[in-house]
Amino acid sequence: MTLTWTCTATDGAARAGTLHTAHGAVATPVFMPVGTAGTVKAMTADSVRATGAAMILANTYHLMLRPGAGRVAALGGLHRMMDWSGPILTDSGGFQVMSLSGLRKLDADGVTFRSHVDGSEHRLTPETSIGIQEKLDATVTMALDECTPFPATEAQARDSMAMSMRWAARSRAAFSPRPGYGIFGIVQGSIFRDLRLASVEALAETGFDGYAIGGLAVGEGQEAMFDVLDYTTPALPADRPRYLMGVGTPDDLIGAVARGVDMFDCVMPTRAGRTARAYTSRGVFNLRNARFADDPRPLDPGCACPLCTRHARAYLHHLFRCAEMLGPMLLTWHNIQYYQDLMRGLRAAIRHGRLHAHAAALRAAWAEGDEPR
Repeated sequence: MTLTWTCTATDGAARAGTLHTAHGAVATPVFMPVGTAGTVKAMTADSVRATGAAMILANTYHLMLRPGAGRVAALGGLHRMMDWSGPILTDSGGFQVMSLSGLRKLDADGVTFRSHVDGSEHRLTPETSIGIQEKLDATVTMALDECTPFPATEAQARDSMAMSMRWAARSRAAFSPRPGYGIFGIVQGSIFRDLRLASVEALAETGFDGYAIGGLAVGEGQEAMFDVLDYTTPALPADRPRYLMGVGTPDDLIGAVARGVDMFDCVMPTRAGRTARAYTSRGVFNLRNARFADDPRPLDPGCACPLCTRHARAYLHHLFRCAEMLGPMLLTWHNIQYYQDLMRGLRAAIRHGRLHAHAAALRAAWAEGDEPR
């Protein structure tokens, strides 16, 4: 049997559940830290585990270029190479390849592209993408799709979605079912309701272990994204996990969970950690700001990460001003911890039927800011 998902509680459209995989069980809603090239940047596997993260994401495009899927397989797969025993989801590489403006040539069979690393030519098709992900030993494999650019005309979005659905069927056929492993299809269609629903119908007919919603958080804005989720998530099979790709801010996560999404990934917390941006229960701070130079308080008093329990804000400010690598390491750990704590709180709120009140309290604290009024 492939991986399965069970629902344990609901609160409106929101769902709490468990994803059962060959590499362990994962409580949902879940946020997956991004380990693009086989590492969550500035984090060891132990530090990622310490935040409570149960599942991570890696990327087919980057790993096929460096170190190569064959080399990863020879090293025992991603789990062994990364020292990560939990589930790993691998992005198919479609988004990265489609972003290579001027370096790719798309056709009905797949895409030919030149590496951003050394200019070497490569070919990615649904079948080769699935084969690479299997060499990586991905717990969750993603179907190859074209991430429709935004903005796009309805005709452009229709052609793009139709090709992604053909590729989805080919990806599904190429996937080798194994106990506890699974493949997700990806809903496309830009911001056009009829195209999104047609995409859902096509994917459900093909049949996948889970369903991702792609092509969002690409410039359409939160209101448009939530509008798409309002009609897309209810149309997806209720007994399968739903994954919103590449999203997002804490407020995005809350809104998407309330609309029935179960899984998330985003580079935002790690990227912010490298640029002195901190996500906290009182909002987002820039630790380079001079107001932190003499601040003896912990960054976020309720946080259990090493930064918040052992160091002052002034120390973190100093580290970033001096370009010390410990600054990004500590702040990335904190940001991942914050995201994991956020998801833990959302899961508990769903189980107790108080998601709306919990979300309102979170947003009120962000709005109040660092200093009580």
